Amino acid sequence: MLYSLSQWLTTLSPEFGFFRVFQYITFRAVMAALTSLLIGLAFGPWVIRRLTALKIGQPIREYGVQDHIAKSGTPTMGGVLILIAIGVSTLLWFDWSNRFVWIVMVVTLGFGAIGWVDDWRKVVHKNPEGMGSKEKYFWQSLIGLVAALYLAFSVSETSNLRVFELFLRWVQSGFSTHLPPKADLIVPFFKTISYPLGMFGFILLTYFVIVGASNAVNLTDGLDGLAIMPVVMVGSALGVFAYVTGNAVWSRYLLFPYIPGTGELLVFCAAMAGAGLAFLWFNTHPAQLFMGDVGALSLGGALGTIAVITRQEIVLGIMGGVFVVEALSVMLQVGWFKFTKKRYGTGQRIFKMAPLHHHFEKSGWKETQVVVRFWIITMLLCLVGLASLKLR
Repeated sequence: MLYSLSQWLTTLSPEFGFFRVFQYITFRAVMAALTSLLIGLAFGPWVIRRLTALKIGQPIREYGVQDHIAKSGTPTMGGVLILIAIGVSTLLWFDWSNRFVWIVMVVTLGFGAIGWVDDWRKVVHKNPEGMGSKEKYFWQSLIGLVAALYLAFSVSETSNLRVFELFLRWVQSGFSTHLPPKADLIVPFFKTISYPLGMFGFILLTYFVIVGASNAVNLTDGLDGLAIMPVVMVGSALGVFAYVTGNAVWSRYLLFPYIPGTGELLVFCAAMAGAGLAFLWFNTHPAQLFMGDVGALSLGGALGTIAVITRQEIVLGIMGGVFVVEALSVMLQVGWFKFTKKRYGTGQRIFKMAPLHHHFEKSGWKETQVVVRFWIITMLLCLVGLASLKLR
């Protein structure tokens, strides 16, 4: 909004030349981060009081870590604060004509809506499990597939009308369409290695990245501050990749595909970082507020969508290694338990408890030790991911 306003003002009179600074993505990204940070800090206490008054407290599983019983009743659904800060800040500072930011916002709010329903059922029905896994997965899949279809046809098109026309042409041609090389799967740390995915391959990969990232962040959100800081770090690093792929000069120099419009995602990433830091102010141990599924699912979906747009799916897996390991720990635990129960009659476990952060708690680590060490690991992984910008 302010971007369009600045363009209009600079055309009125030379006296408004100062507003040309709004044309720079980097300036608007800094302002977006600052705006979302201030919104989060300003409205955080009010959100906590409101959620407490509504008795929207986090139920704790009886079979979980016993030290967490004391957290029962802590206000949850704090992800609403994050979404408000991101939404307001992004709308203020990004170019409203940019299609990529809009699709990221749609995915973010869509997954946030799923999380809202899930959290609401936990609170109203006092059921720690919330929404059924099949129902949740259905809605996640629907949003993920819609986003994947849109992104598949928007890689080389800047008009939403053209995207729709290409989709209709694809259906009429019997689902036969070739994607440009910029839609290939890029292998980091190599100059020329990339794999053509084809239309169905691109859609399938996009679907799994978006839905997988959403669930991985949700599984990681189990300790005070554990999920939000890695989201801030990974999101900020993806913002750098977005800026590079959206800049003709830098993308050519660093041998990245040039995708016009992706640079504007830096504004969204900055807003997400600012909102995340504001939330961490209230979520640090001992937490005054939990983000709930409304925050975790939406932030994970946003990270996955940005990674697909910037063609950095593998780099997301590297930088978000903590999320990946947390998700794998649950999959391995459940799979091994079912396998051993079917074969031996008694289910066995690989970890003391899943997700992985609970395993370390059961092993004697304090909650703050687990959180800070996972932060450090994420920081190192983000540096490795950023190194792929130049080490190719």
